Amino acid sequence: MKGTLWGGDSPLDPDLDAYTVGKDRELDARLLPWDILGTMAHAAGLTEIGILSREEGRALHRALAEALREAEEGSFAPGPEDEDVHSALEKYLVAKLGPLGRKVHAGRSRNDQVLADLRLFLKDALFRVMEALGETVRALVRFGKSHAGVVLPGYTHQRRAMPSSVGLWAAGFAEALLEDLFPLEAALDVADRSPLGSAAGYGVPLPLPREKTARLLGFSAVQLNVTAAQPSRGKLETQVLQALWGPGYDLAKLSWDVILYTSEEFGFFRLPEVFATGSSIMPQKRNPDLFELTRANAGVLEGLLLQAMAVCSKLPSGYHRDLQLTKGPVMEGVELALRMFGAVSKTVPALEVDREACERAVKGPILATDEALRRVREGTPFRDAYRETAEIVKSGGEVPGLSPSEILESRKYPGGAGAPAWERIEEELSAREEKIRSRRDAFREALDSLAARGGLEG
Repeated sequence: MKGTLWGGDSPLDPDLDAYTVGKDRELDARLLPWDILGTMAHAAGLTEIGILSREEGRALHRALAEALREAEEGSFAPGPEDEDVHSALEKYLVAKLGPLGRKVHAGRSRNDQVLADLRLFLKDALFRVMEALGETVRALVRFGKSHAGVVLPGYTHQRRAMPSSVGLWAAGFAEALLEDLFPLEAALDVADRSPLGSAAGYGVPLPLPREKTARLLGFSAVQLNVTAAQPSRGKLETQVLQALWGPGYDLAKLSWDVILYTSEEFGFFRLPEVFATGSSIMPQKRNPDLFELTRANAGVLEGLLLQAMAVCSKLPSGYHRDLQLTKGPVMEGVELALRMFGAVSKTVPALEVDREACERAVKGPILATDEALRRVREGTPFRDAYRETAEIVKSGGEVPGLSPSEILESRKYPGGAGAPAWERIEEELSAREEKIRSRRDAFREALDSLAARGGLEG
């Protein structure tokens, strides 16, 4: 193909082009705004060190601002004749500015360009993911508070074990998802370092103002040693997918429970018809497809993680074209996680709870531990109380019953079935969200300033 950043006038073999480019044109459309912003920052750096005059820097910024606007409107995107997003942008600049458009690539490589693009893309994506995770936590809190007084069987080995509550069921998942913010924030910290100036992995003999370009793009730091930049490609994508695996794991377990609890055999929850699908042959069927697909998509997330790991984990240092294949999995993983959060956030608060069915399931042998501990409170050693209660169950005797209110009252300790820790969950979520929101706002303000002024003030 003609028009590559590295080739001459001879066209590339079309089969080789198709094979080596793969899905990059499609994926690069998502990176175009970030490539434009990265080019704005790089142009500002070239202007500062005199490679570009201030007049040239301003002209480039005007053209890049127009490209950004067109990219956001959808009228500018990499086409089939473009090798990648970088080629498309340079062609755009040359068409607008002539030879000046070819000057902006001085001091950089497509390698540090795509690294910067991906880091900017992933920072933005991680902010969106963490925001969506917070909405899911709040949805669980709303559902749990609405049904806090309803008892529910707790299960081990998929057998009834001890009394729990609907509120505790929801609070447990809310807390688990809250903990998933830790690895997501850690992935954000890794992404928040600018690779610009590392070029193909060994820097360039130009005094590029790397700290300035990092600041203009809203990065908190620079990847200082240029040889650290290229080996981070693939590793960052894998770290993001690892961070997404945790929420997927929790949503899969939640989905499993909802599928079971809404079945006729359990009957604890009901899924409103608007969130259920029907059968083409069985008129009575209402299926929990949304939760089945959420459970399945958790496996897809795991597969995307393994895919990225398999591509990059055995490579030597430096850049290798293999790393092109880690871009798709992380982009797909982010979008999939966002859809999963959106689906669960919308449906969980709408679940209906059958209080009578729940209470019927918390009678009889499931109260054996309560009975054993009642005897302990009266002075019986635990092992004796255990054996005495076990004998009652084994002989078919009746374990003394308890009302739902008695069950919950005996579990009023913080985090128990009678006192899920709603306030602590909400307080921690609010504090974490405030911290994340502050970082997100600073990132967006830096990019807005760059887009408006091009980093050419003064």
